[in-house]
Amino acid sequence: MRVCRTAVRFGWGAAALVLLTGGAPTAALEITLSGLRSAKGMVRLCVTADARSFPKCANDPHAVKRSAPAGQQVIRIEGLAPGSYALSVVHDENANGKLDTIAGIPREGFGFSQNPGLGFGPPRFASARFTLAGDANRQQVRMRYLF
Repeated sequence: MRVCRTAVRFGWGAAALVLLTGGAPTAALEITLSGLRSAKGMVRLCVTADARSFPKCANDPHAVKRSAPAGQQVIRIEGLAPGSYALSVVHDENANGKLDTIAGIPREGFGFSQNPGLGFGPPRFASARFTLAGDANRQQVRMRYLF
């Protein structure tokens, strides 16, 4: 009988801990980059659920941004809520913190989730959108260079 009371107390304590810590389900996203032309500089990623903030994430306070050395081809982001997102990646070869352009054309590498086709300007959120749910959340991003 004593074991049962302890188990019940532990069960309620665990439930209370989940409620106090937010307990919302989260997922991880594993991003694999292909086609990086060098290991120079940094790779900068932005994951957003806000279509209006894609691809820069500048106006999304909930966007998740990460930087990693360009030699790192697999990047994992933990703690994302399940839902629809889009991902943009910049290969900041000179590590100046921005995508360098000439007359609006990128001089550094870039890529997007779902690897949408290129047109004039970046793709729309809908073209890069993917759904994050469960455990097997992977995006393979092909880097592109115009110069």
